[in-house]
This record gives sequence, structure tokens and C-alpha cells, in this order.
Amino acid sequence: MAEQNCLVANDWICGEYLRSRSHELTEATVQHIWITAVSVLIGLAVAFPLALLARRGRRFAGPVLGLTTVLYTVPSLAMFSLLLPLFGLSASLVVTGLVLYSLTILVRNILAGLEAVPQDARDAAKGMGYGPVRLLWEVELPLALPALMAGLRIATVSTVALTTVGSLVGKGGLGNLIEDALPSFFKAQVLTASVLCVLLAVTADLLLLGVQRLLTPWTRIRTPARSSAGAGIAKTEAV
Repeated sequence: MAEQNCLVANDWICGEYLRSRSHELTEATVQHIWITAVSVLIGLAVAFPLALLARRGRRFAGPVLGLTTVLYTVPSLAMFSLLLPLFGLSASLVVTGLVLYSLTILVRNILAGLEAVPQDARDAAKGMGYGPVRLLWEVELPLALPALMAGLRIATVSTVALTTVGSLVGKGGLGNLIEDALPSFFKAQVLTASVLCVLLAVTADLLLLGVQRLLTPWTRIRTPARSSAGAGIAKTEAV
């Protein structure tokens, strides 16, 4: 009876809401995950060739970085309004907008990672007969993975939050629940949807961090020489 009263009292925390609306919460969460995942994957597929183009020189880097930055500054309402004639009130409208917003983060991090590859590594690979494509995929890209994954994590967390804006066209995942609850200020629904959105962002970030650690094991290795040197310096300072 107390749990049912929490709905009547409009409490922030209400177990009865979770029990009675579990189907709606599941559907909204699944839609949120689907839109976020598709947007980030497409964004990564678009950002990678743009980063390669920007790396070719300043005449390409300026326009590419400038365009992606301008797209990121466009307000979501204006972005969706501009895309509406092309996609209508569909999930494609939301996904396209989220892809455009993710480009500035992904392009810059991929470009930074590729530019941070030591020239010695490139020269050694070329000396072993590596062509441009093999050099990119077997040398440069693995060494650029830490920066690439960092950008992917930021873009994913940002996209999880921005997906809620899709509620403007009824395709916002958990954002739909928040928007539906605001007119009557349904506290339990607002809080639950918001908490789930935060949990999705944290979970996605931790999963990508785990993938990053698996793909870049060398970043966790400390050489004995370096450790010995560090111990020597500490011992000298102690004396």
C-alpha cells in the first residue's frame, strides 16, 4: 500500500513505478542504446577518412576541422529543423544529427593520434618495405589507438546525453520519458529516466575503457630499466 501511495504522493523514488512501468523503461532504454550505438559507429566511419584527409596538409586540415567545429556549435533545434525536410520525423533524423555532432571530437582525436606517431616508427616501417596502406593499418593506427579510443569514449558519453534531444521528434529513448513527465512533473519518471541515462553513459565509458586496455596492452607495461631508474632517483633524493 505504501508503494502505491508513492505514485499518488508523486515521490521521487517509487518502487511501484519501476514495477508497473518496467516495459516502458525497457523499450526506452533499448531505443536509447540503439540510437547511440548506430550514431557513434557511423560517426567513426565518417570521421576516419576525414581525419586522413586533414592529415594531408593545412589546406585540407583547415576546412575539415573548421566545418566539424561549426557543425558542433549548431543548436540541436536548428540542426533538426534543417534535417527535417530530408529525413522527416524518423530515427534517421536523430542519428544524422548525432553523427554530425560527434565528428568534431572524433576527427580531432584521430588526427591527434596519427600525428603523434613517432617519425622513427614510420621510417623503420618504410625501410622494411611497408607501403602507405600497410603503414597506416599495421603501424600508425595501432600507435594512435590510445588517442582514438579516448575520443571514442568522449563521443559516446556525449552522444548518450544528446540522444535525449531526439524526444523532440519522439525518437529520444529515455528522453521521451523525461519529456512526457515534465508537463505533470512526474518525479519518479524524471528521476528514473535521468538515472538510467547516466548509468548508460558510465557503462559505455567503462566498456570502451576495457576495450582500450585490451587493444593497447603496451600502455600498461613498465620496463625494468625505467623502474630501476626511478628507484635510483628516489634513493638519491632520499640521501
